[in-house]
Amino acid sequence: MAILIFFLAHWYLSLFSQTFFLHRYAAHHMFSMSKDWEKFFYILTYITQGSSFLSPKAYGIMHRLHHAYADTEKDSHSPSYSDNLFQMMWKTKAYYNDILNDKADIEPKFKKNVPNWMFIERLGDAWVSRIGWGVLYTLFYIYFATNPWVYLLLPIHYLMGPVHGVIINWFAHKYGYTNFKVNDTAKNLLPFDFLMMGESYHNNHHKLGGRANFGIKWHEFDPTYPIILLLNKLHVIKLKLNNDLNYM
Repeated sequence: MAILIFFLAHWYLSLFSQTFFLHRYAAHHMFSMSKDWEKFFYILTYITQGSSFLSPKAYGIMHRLHHAYADTEKDSHSPSYSDNLFQMMWKTKAYYNDILNDKADIEPKFKKNVPNWMFIERLGDAWVSRIGWGVLYTLFYIYFATNPWVYLLLPIHYLMGPVHGVIINWFAHKYGYTNFKVNDTAKNLLPFDFLMMGESYHNNHHKLGGRANFGIKWHEFDPTYPIILLLNKLHVIKLKLNNDLNYM
């Protein structure tokens, strides 16, 4: 039971950091926040993503490029230009690292106002940090595991961020349904998104890239949106009045 609780907590806390801070804030600026709160969510992202920490700077830039060039050769994670999901993940990793290390030739508009706290960026990307988090996950399993099969979950802990990414970037471009006609293959993966905290409504998001609520139809509940509304009410963030427009 302890292992299951730990796995679910890691899954959803890491996913919240990715959808709330990296995606909706760093990439799209659907809401604003003070620099102090930005640092708080940087730290939260580092803790919740752990060994698979994703740079808000690199994620934000790469995701903007994904929207601008979806399902073209310039899209770093399009299933249309990869033979399988592992090839797509490797291609994404290479491009992510080029952005992270300022080796990619990117137009200035894609870099505009992305958060960039270098201390956490360097700490989260350091191998000693990634391995350290992995060791902590492993020790937790050694102490609490009651069945050998649960160790099969450990690789997901190690690669939690990329796992979340590939679910959307691969499967939500291949399977699901559409509410809108868009110029790419983005689909809504699940009619009720219990798994990805709203990220599964990928077709909706590609049509309305600046909309903070990813759900459109009555059954499309976006679990992250009520949290955004609460944080807005508490003045932690300031939600933009008109967030139905694309960012770019």
